Amino acid sequence: ASAAVYAMPEETKEFSVENVRVTKILGGALSDSEVIHGMCIVRGSETSIHKVKNARVAVFNSALEAESGDTKGTVLLKTADELQNYTKGEEELMEKFVKKLSDAEINVVVAGGSVSEICLHYMEKYKIMVLRIHSKFEVKRISSTLGGAILVRMDAPTPEEVGTASEVYCTEISSTMCTIFKRDEEDNRIATIVLRGSTNNVLDDAERAIDDGVNTIKNITKNPAFCAGAGATEIHLASQLQTFAKFQPGLDQYAVERFGQAFEVIPRTLAENAGLNAEEIIAKLYSETAKSPFYGIDVEDGKVKDAKELEIFDCMEC
Repeated sequence: ASAAVYAMPEETKEFSVENVRVTKILGGALSDSEVIHGMCIVRGSETSIHKVKNARVAVFNSALEAESGDTKGTVLLKTADELQNYTKGEEELMEKFVKKLSDAEINVVVAGGSVSEICLHYMEKYKIMVLRIHSKFEVKRISSTLGGAILVRMDAPTPEEVGTASEVYCTEISSTMCTIFKRDEEDNRIATIVLRGSTNNVLDDAERAIDDGVNTIKNITKNPAFCAGAGATEIHLASQLQTFAKFQPGLDQYAVERFGQAFEVIPRTLAENAGLNAEEIIAKLYSETAKSPFYGIDVEDGKVKDAKELEIFDCMEC
């Protein structure tokens, strides 16, 4: 909830589910999970620069290293000078590239692949923070978050291609080095829920639950209407349709009746998942829904209760 509130723009209909991210870190319990204002990447900096304020970020889609040919060749070196000058041209080109970045006031570089040692050497020299991201999807998300463009060439970005962040810093979470991109722009705030758990299955289940919750919030921004949950609305629809079917002529009544019975699948599934007797619960629901349309299943104690009093609701937009 706090992540969604932080990421919510002034115009609520413009809320994007992409502005609430989930990062999973193995270790600890679910109660140790926390919300970070920014985008969290499970990766540390490749250079000694671990904190940058008012960051200007260049995002590259490829590795930062010298190009190599597709075929192998043999180089014969006869003198010490030839050996010394062999990689000099490569070093000069790399320094020229890094200096261009520095002149463009770039202080954070995100690479979508490997970064050569000579490149890291010059990045360190010019005090530029470097992150290696091996997921192309993650590179795309970072670029979208920072409002920049993904570069496919090894050259300094234009002003329109530069991404910005109020702060980029590294921090340790559960002995795992993470990098936080903090961006306080009103129109594009990002919040990350850092999930902690003892197993991957626990983390995956929690991530799916969060995904459902965030999408529900998105639907609420479109249509803030709710109906009674816990199977109450479905069983009431089933009851009303089956009553309506009795007044239909010919074979139509059987089609309408079956359609009404199809709504039983929701309360029946809730009852079975809670380890309850589904037939008994359905019978009780039909009895209670004749009195009030708000009666549903309380899976905590297996009884039929008023969902409105329990504050169990379903989003109408879903």
